[in-house]
Amino acid sequence: MSDLSELVADLRERARYYATLTDLGLPPRAAAAVPEETVPSVRSDAGAGLKAVREDVGDCQRCKLAGGRRNIVFGQGNPNARLMFVGEAPGGEEDVQGLAFVGRAGQLLTDIIEKGLKIPRKDVFIANVLMCRPPENRNPEPDEIIACQPFLEQKIDLIRPKVLVGLGKFGAQWLLKTAEPISRLRGRVGDYKGIKVVPTYHPAFLLRTPSAKKEVWEDMKVVLSLLAE
Repeated sequence: MSDLSELVADLRERARYYATLTDLGLPPRAAAAVPEETVPSVRSDAGAGLKAVREDVGDCQRCKLAGGRRNIVFGQGNPNARLMFVGEAPGGEEDVQGLAFVGRAGQLLTDIIEKGLKIPRKDVFIANVLMCRPPENRNPEPDEIIACQPFLEQKIDLIRPKVLVGLGKFGAQWLLKTAEPISRLRGRVGDYKGIKVVPTYHPAFLLRTPSAKKEVWEDMKVVLSLLAE
């Protein structure tokens, strides 16, 4: 029954989300995307493209989170990364430093990347669905997701990684445009604009539930196999 309750709640939340997207005239996957014909030239200098996106973000006041944040957390890493992680939102330490995944969950993510995948963290790119910390680390709300959505879409369009990893409920659901709970999404490979998507548990969940690390490792083995293709 708990899974059913979670699914019903997710469906209601996602329905609100898509209804708002429709009201604003922003298709869920097409808003502010890089035009197809311009992608090759943009990718040749993804770093400059990301810098331009960051400049467009500016001192963002596009949603109510602006009033409570310390820093915008744009995301960081290799602009030409073959692997990109998408999490939920900045936490307290991320808000202070302006960097994604630098708190306890970030340290665990670093271990997953460097000790598990054997990839230097600097060689991947890490971002979140939201660029500003929600109060008390509450869940992202639909209007906040909408405000950040065009920028995350542009980041992915510029980087064009071979594999995207959705960290936790919001990262995975955003990439796969679904309301299914993360417990059902993980273990399956999805697709985002032709890029393979591997949903897995958020590192913060692993801190609370260490037994789930085994499942995450299984997901990371899938990531390695996809990168090797």
